[in-house]
Amino acid sequence: MNILFICSQNKWRSRTAEEIFKNNGLHQVRSAGTKKTARVTINQKLIDWSDILIVMENKHKSFIKERFENLPKIITLDIPDDYQFMDPELIEILHLKVDQWIK
Repeated sequence: MNILFICSQNKWRSRTAEEIFKNNGLHQVRSAGTKKTARVTINQKLIDWSDILIVMENKHKSFIKERFENLPKIITLDIPDDYQFMDPELIEILHLKVDQWIK
């Protein structure tokens, strides 16, 4: 399964998710952001690659639904932008919320 994690800037939350889930041997994982200034900006090619989109907030889901077509399933994690890259608390939250969807 191809999983795309999405936040706003693709610097902290989605990038952390990509980092911790990319080597699980079960899935292909990438990350992107919704802002034009994101490290990797979401685009139709990434969406077409994805089997599932996992967004950090409802605003990311709304952004994607307004701008893109042929969307896969979208899961919202409800993780606010309160964490830095690889923050231990963020890693714990990601495991609690994501493991159920990708195992």
